[in-house]
Amino acid sequence: MFGTGTLFGTERREGVIARGIERQTAKLPSDLFLWASLGSVVGSLALKTMGRDRDAEFVGQWVPTLLILGLYNKIVKVAGHD
Repeated sequence: MFGTGTLFGTERREGVIARGIERQTAKLPSDLFLWASLGSVVGSLALKTMGRDRDAEFVGQWVPTLLILGLYNKIVKVAGHD
């Protein structure tokens, strides 16, 4: 089922934009997103200790997005793209 290019008997194809994004993100090291998310945690903690609560929440909310982008990057590298 996976890796065959089909899902339930239908051909899967990526769009032009998705292929371009995948080509560019595949050039980035996977751990870049992990380090960026850890930096976001540290930045959020620093902002919180400075009393900038709203800014700390904003920066802290980047963490799950960065981790999901890292996961997507890893999947693209392992599974490849069309």
